[in-house]
Amino acid sequence: MNLKKSCYLLFTLFYLQYSIPAFSQQDEHPVWKATKSQPATLGIDQGAISFGLDGLKIKVLRTSQTLSAFQQVNGDDAFDYTPVEMLHKRDRNNFFHLGDINISLKRQGETHWSSYSSAKDRKKVIEITPSKTVLAAADITPTLGDIPLKVVRSWENVNGDLILKFQITNSTDQPIEIGALGIPLPFNNNMDWKNLNQAHAQNVFFDPYIGKDAGYMQVNHLHGNGPSLLVLPYANAGFEAYNPLNTDPTPKSITFEGFHEWMIHSKALAETEWKGVEQWNTPTSTLLKPNESKTFALKFVLAPSIKEIENTLLKNNRPVAVGAPGYVVPLDNPVKLFIKHNKDIKNISVYPEGSLLVTKQKDTPQKWHQYEVKGQQWGRARLTITYQDGIEQTIQYKVIKSEKDVVDDLGNFLTTAQWYENDNDLFGRSPAVISYDYEEKKLVTQEQRAWYAGLSDEAGAASWLAAIMKQVLQPNAKEIAKLKRFVNETMYGRIQHKEGDQKYGVVKSLFYYEPDSLPAGTYQTDINWKTWSAWPKKEADNIGRSYNYPHVAAAHWVMYRLARDYRNLVQEENWDVYLDRAFQTSMAMIEKAPYYAQFGQMEGSIFLLILHDLRREGLTDPANKLEAAMRKRAEHWKSLDYPFGSEMPWDSTGQEEVYLWSRYFGFDDKTQVTLNAILAYMPTVPHWGYNGSARRYWDFVYGGKLSRIERQLHHYGSALNAIPVLTEYRDHPEDFYLLRVGHAGMMGALANVTADGFGPAAFHSYPSTLANDGISGDYGTGFYGYAVNSGTYIIEHPEFGWLAFSGNLKADKNNIEVAIKTASKGRVFLAKENLWLTSDAGEIETLTYNLKDKTVFLNFNTSQSAIVPNILLNINPESGYEIEGFNKDKYNRYHIPANTNTVKLVKIK
Repeated sequence: MNLKKSCYLLFTLFYLQYSIPAFSQQDEHPVWKATKSQPATLGIDQGAISFGLDGLKIKVLRTSQTLSAFQQVNGDDAFDYTPVEMLHKRDRNNFFHLGDINISLKRQGETHWSSYSSAKDRKKVIEITPSKTVLAAADITPTLGDIPLKVVRSWENVNGDLILKFQITNSTDQPIEIGALGIPLPFNNNMDWKNLNQAHAQNVFFDPYIGKDAGYMQVNHLHGNGPSLLVLPYANAGFEAYNPLNTDPTPKSITFEGFHEWMIHSKALAETEWKGVEQWNTPTSTLLKPNESKTFALKFVLAPSIKEIENTLLKNNRPVAVGAPGYVVPLDNPVKLFIKHNKDIKNISVYPEGSLLVTKQKDTPQKWHQYEVKGQQWGRARLTITYQDGIEQTIQYKVIKSEKDVVDDLGNFLTTAQWYENDNDLFGRSPAVISYDYEEKKLVTQEQRAWYAGLSDEAGAASWLAAIMKQVLQPNAKEIAKLKRFVNETMYGRIQHKEGDQKYGVVKSLFYYEPDSLPAGTYQTDINWKTWSAWPKKEADNIGRSYNYPHVAAAHWVMYRLARDYRNLVQEENWDVYLDRAFQTSMAMIEKAPYYAQFGQMEGSIFLLILHDLRREGLTDPANKLEAAMRKRAEHWKSLDYPFGSEMPWDSTGQEEVYLWSRYFGFDDKTQVTLNAILAYMPTVPHWGYNGSARRYWDFVYGGKLSRIERQLHHYGSALNAIPVLTEYRDHPEDFYLLRVGHAGMMGALANVTADGFGPAAFHSYPSTLANDGISGDYGTGFYGYAVNSGTYIIEHPEFGWLAFSGNLKADKNNIEVAIKTASKGRVFLAKENLWLTSDAGEIETLTYNLKDKTVFLNFNTSQSAIVPNILLNINPESGYEIEGFNKDKYNRYHIPANTNTVKLVKIK
């Protein structure tokens, strides 16, 4: 069986195990078999009525008055915001459609909540004669069972915009409390049976801003081009919570994340299904007195493009908040917040009290309100802004330790709590940094998903990868001493073959399940081993998974950098030995894992870093070989419209490498295609969990403890996708949007780290959880992104003035001074001068920029001389800057004695 067929069989078995359909088996899923025998209840056969608005056109089914089509007026006829291709499969009960509603309520004196859904048991609705602005209206009470309310739904055209309105009336003689009110928004994110071209042409991704009255949902075409659909509150419809519609039978899988509903009220769920979980917003309800009616409505509008979303919000009189740099706030690095609305701010409150200090600053020229937000207390924090018109806006922050402290804590946790030493380990895993269960406070040495305990694959390798990448930022001799043992005893020779025909090949797992070949009692009896993922030794020894190679290549590269640029840290081998191993690992990936190597790899940027160092060291022959091999891969991507496949039919982590090699080889069209696709699934919204959070929804199954298909907040994709976004920003420093998205993704790698330094796989977005996953999983892959990409960005914004991202900025009429706040203090971009400073060794404490003569002064940390004989500084030649009094070495970088306090950079005319 060839590797490709094996791959699909693997996923088929996997998803049957977890009751999730495989990509190639979607039509055989038991759900679709079962629905064939169920009656159709939507009334598709009774036809639909078409309506056109200014930018949108819809079709309303006559029987249910839900939407059967939702398109752009001037868009591609093949593109529909609804999952129209599944309409005839989803026309049974319990499947949600646009126009449905979910309500939980209780009458006066009742203690339990009763729930009703227009999708549960559909009945024909009672049509109401439309008026001038009403396109279609119906009394939908018959389809809500025995609900003690009257519910009228209307689709309306208000000044060319589409409005979905519900009027709810209490026709009883008792007060009724509505404790949950949700409007399902099932947009077309289902990619079942589609290739990448079809998916990018037909599908969307949607992201919420769960910001109460200022909240909205953005719905982006997968390719990132064209208009973005916005769902806005129109009447009494604040975005209080975002609830997955897990009762919808549409099978979730790697090609379908599932649908969600916009929760206007959520108190009933907070007291039942979500009990004990602190929600993003305070759960509320609404009371309907006898014969009282209330209207709830959403508005649908088009923004011209993703980058025009905020301007469109302002045009629709919605409050807009812009965080600079965002909503993850280090304790030593306050952030700016800019707010604009057509009504004045009445009040700002903070929860928990004292967690944030908000200080008003001078308004901008265009009347944006400006605030400084300082973190005071580690953890989640919420800012609530009340405007004079009564509108409430919430902004979600995460206060973390300083970037330097987070990384220091992480390195300590990885090399202590996660350090595994067992001379009797039967699988050859000792010594190592191994996966960790934070909830159980124990090492993961056995797991039915073998790779978790096997030191390879992302969920097995990520912990040791994070520990090693940490040393690029903050070398620690004690940690490095342990990691050298891991590299020399466990990684090189066990995880990676170091001799024979398979030399440099990387295995899938050191841990395996083969009870007949090992002593009795080897395996825990409380684990279900009857699953495909409990690999036997033959499968664990397979070297055909390319994604395992970048982890190892990165480890060799770090050892090279430590041996080359630092003193007394790595002396066991000459630096060139480690660089050669990094090169050989890169080539082995292509030669020994060719099928998956055709795709972009997570951490694939390591190969470009290795190539740069080969060139710099004058190792022309291996550099040429590596470049030729990578060019062949890039040319393949160039030939594809959307080269974003992987083991999965669609993925969000290969884009990192696809972008970088396309840029390197001058394939500009593919570079732009890749960037646009990233921006489609990596939003910027006033919420730390979603801001810069690259979409991923299946890796809690592959790399988490709580295993389910679910939007992951700051999964490793955030920091990996930040690499191309920030690279593009440095090419286009006028594009503030790119900086906001890229920096937010970069900080996503630190956002979920616990106060004691544990890095979890990701944060669970389900309102029933809203917490870190319990296992380390594949966290370290994202930390790799922070390690190679983190930097301080200094800009002069045309409206917001001078800003520093990961820096503390002070300005006067002559100078801009910025204290560098990244963990490494090793990368700084001064946008006004296109100046990109990178330090291979040594820390930049402050940068001072003279506004008149454009000179730049750098102050260095002089306390590292024990391991840093020279500060090694690179300056991009495009900036035109040179260091006064110093010459470049043969590597085109500056050697600055470690005891140097300050250097002066001058611009050469």
